[in-house]
Amino acid sequence: MTAKEVVSVSRAILMGILSEMRVLLSELETEELYRELLAYFGLVGALNECQALETAWKDPYNKGEIEEFINAWLKRKHRKKEETIPGVV
Repeated sequence: MTAKEVVSVSRAILMGILSEMRVLLSELETEELYRELLAYFGLVGALNECQALETAWKDPYNKGEIEEFINAWLKRKHRKKEETIPGVV
């Protein structure tokens, strides 16, 4: 499998995770989450990132940790959006 194919499969796995969690993100947000998720769980540069992510998602403990990370990431993202929206005076 080429590096490009691995990245594509990894993104597909992340999209499956987000779908299961009923989370819809833009392509840019998905990419940002993907990079942060891999970095947080130490999967960056893993021999087979897509398999590592898929295996982690199938493990009940890791699945909970991944869900927690994604939910916290979404909350941070939401707070940042609220801070950048100018209030009515």
